[in-house]
Amino acid sequence: MSVNEYDVVVIGAGVAGLTAGAYLAENGFKTALVTAGEPTACLSTGCIDVCSLDTNPMAGIKNLPPEHPYHLVPEEIVRESLNIFKSAMANTGNSYAGSPEENRPVLSALGTSKISCFLPSTMEAAPQNMEESLHIVTFTGLKDFYPGYIISRRPNTKLSEYDAGSSNTMSIASRFEEKDFFEKFMVWMEKLIIDADKIAFPAVLGMASASDIVNTISILTGKPVFEIPTIPPSMPGRRLFNALKENFRTKGGSIYWAWPVTGIEKAGKEIEAVATHSEGRPNSINARAFILATGSFVGGGLTATRESIVENVFNLPVHLPGPRETWFNDDYFSLNHGIGRAGIIADSSMRPAASPWKNIFVCGSILGETQVLKNGCGHGLALATALAAAKSCAEYLNDEL
Repeated sequence: MSVNEYDVVVIGAGVAGLTAGAYLAENGFKTALVTAGEPTACLSTGCIDVCSLDTNPMAGIKNLPPEHPYHLVPEEIVRESLNIFKSAMANTGNSYAGSPEENRPVLSALGTSKISCFLPSTMEAAPQNMEESLHIVTFTGLKDFYPGYIISRRPNTKLSEYDAGSSNTMSIASRFEEKDFFEKFMVWMEKLIIDADKIAFPAVLGMASASDIVNTISILTGKPVFEIPTIPPSMPGRRLFNALKENFRTKGGSIYWAWPVTGIEKAGKEIEAVATHSEGRPNSINARAFILATGSFVGGGLTATRESIVENVFNLPVHLPGPRETWFNDDYFSLNHGIGRAGIIADSSMRPAASPWKNIFVCGSILGETQVLKNGCGHGLALATALAAAKSCAEYLNDEL
């Protein structure tokens, strides 16, 4: 068995885990991140939803129920987490636009709008009212994008279609990184007669260079250009994940990819190590502290059984929303399913309440009482609680020296 020694081990490679890990690594702690695979961030729109219950996200947070985990995080740390995020994204060439004081609509692949706070710069020009006319440029056979739905909801919309030689989202995005393909595409674009206010594309305009590609098309056409996130998996979500991963590694963190946690080692009131498997080989990753950021049910952090809900790494106590028959509403599309309240209850130091161990910290969507869909607080809550957990973890580590 191989043994690796760290100050901190972060479990989970989503927005929360990579954010907490980057902060700790930047502040001088030897930090590792272990993950079973790609996080749910890759399925997201890439937008940072802070709180969608109010036109002002910060005001929306204040009006959340008192048990919501946002109230564990001081406002200055919420703001600091957003500033750190925007700076990190800019440094990786994936700049974001927005303000914590203003929510705005983002056009979806189905023609509806979602409300968000910080948008990838490739979506910054998204329409803010129904009066703005659009010209959508889509790609032959592209899956997960439905311009007909958009046109049915926005009559002042026109459509053109380009054959990119592929109908796969990631393949088309890769092609846009090729100089020859981009030049041929722009020759085709120049032949279009576009009199709309703005030009819209499905979010396939490149992988690492999307911001530059959108800016170039805008300059060459003389029109504001923006991307529309596709049905998952989405390129903006993957760009977000790649940028956070790059930021974590730049800060000095180590990633153990596809190393699922299979067990723990403990002594007294402390966890000493997590056991993992890599290609059938057992490994022990020792640390002085651990941050749990494995996500909720979709991310694999929680599992529902017939009788209860289980946390899958440390077997921490899980807050239940009530008897099992109250977990789901009859309306599948309801935002009030009781199971949205399930998760780990944390104290003010972001430690799991009622946990026997003092060196575990928790953040992100695994927290209880979040109701992420109802409150529109996914990635924003992940950033804020990750920074709060990382700061508490750093304080613990310094006190233990």
